[in-house]
Amino acid sequence: MKNIIKKTAIALALVCFIASLFSYCATAQVSTEYFSDQLLADFTSTMPSITNLDIKAKSVILMEPKTGQVLYEANADEKLAPASVTKIMSLLLVMEAIENEKISLNTVAQTSDHAASMGGSQIWLEPGEEMTVDQLLRAAVIASANDATVALAELVAGSEETFVEQMNQRAKELGMSNTNFVNACGLDTEGHITTARDVAIMSSALIKHSLIKKYSTVWMDALRDGKSELVNTNKLVRYYSGCTGLKTGTTSNAGCCVSATAERNGMELVAVVMKGENSNERFAGAKKLLDYGFANWSFVSIKADSLEKIKIPVSKGVRKNLTVEATESFQFLLKKGAEEKIEKKAEFFKDITAPVLKGDKVGEVKLFSEGKQIGAIPITSAEQVDKISFFNSFLSMLGAALCP
Repeated sequence: MKNIIKKTAIALALVCFIASLFSYCATAQVSTEYFSDQLLADFTSTMPSITNLDIKAKSVILMEPKTGQVLYEANADEKLAPASVTKIMSLLLVMEAIENEKISLNTVAQTSDHAASMGGSQIWLEPGEEMTVDQLLRAAVIASANDATVALAELVAGSEETFVEQMNQRAKELGMSNTNFVNACGLDTEGHITTARDVAIMSSALIKHSLIKKYSTVWMDALRDGKSELVNTNKLVRYYSGCTGLKTGTTSNAGCCVSATAERNGMELVAVVMKGENSNERFAGAKKLLDYGFANWSFVSIKADSLEKIKIPVSKGVRKNLTVEATESFQFLLKKGAEEKIEKKAEFFKDITAPVLKGDKVGEVKLFSEGKQIGAIPITSAEQVDKISFFNSFLSMLGAALCP
């Protein structure tokens, strides 16, 4: 009697197994969008209208350097003379040369006749005088010394002319489409032009090198055993909370310029003022821009809403469905209070087929602002689903037959 029951169970299991193969071979139709009250939020505009900050300058811009997002601008693409703001690009190339171990802070540079001949702001280098890269950086960044900047340019590239070619090449790589450098230090020269937007772009690239802040945050220093005093030309370093730099510039053609950087609560901003009416107005303008940015914007960590109740179909697996999760978060720069107005839409891949491992990406929660996608959070499998096989299918159906 037991043998008859056993044979019957095996026969039933085989019949069920053959039927299951036809079922699993059918392609699963998986919807590409899942909507719920939790996943979708009512959407309204999150971007602020441009406020008139009444800055007395020809051109201004406020940029967040990590994302390149522009928070405020006025006439930001007009081509203007940059004066010593030029040095931002020169310093970027020096930082990259140090990073690439072409030179070090202890490398000694000998002043050429050409470097010693620079006018404007300087530390009066003598032909043949030797200084380390560290000393020249202190002079160039803090005191905006033209002679020190050219000495660094010659050390990096062999000549100022070759260095300027590298400056223009780097500008193209960064997308500075309205810039042309003619010299390394910023003295007024025909054809030496840039824009507030391009200055913000190269400033954003420079402050990625933390070494520059060793110099750009210093208010006072000295060289030549204290005989040459250095005072930072950027007054914001002393008076503006969180200021990290970066560079001023003043000539008769350029007027008063500044690219000011500051960091508060984990967010850094770049404020550029070109052709300010006077020195005080350029700093006042930069302060207005930075204050506006810190008061109205912040980085927000956006998380996906709960996906616990969602199960998605899996074809050719030991189970027909799998559970999902979205544990990562997305960092986004938003106007304060606007994070609640972000639209979220969960989308899943079509035709998910076993085997699926825990952590495999099976879709994403797309984030939208003003109808435009601003980012996505990956949706992953919360469990492992093995591929169906003759052995595991036979065992499961046999067990079901024997233990109904």
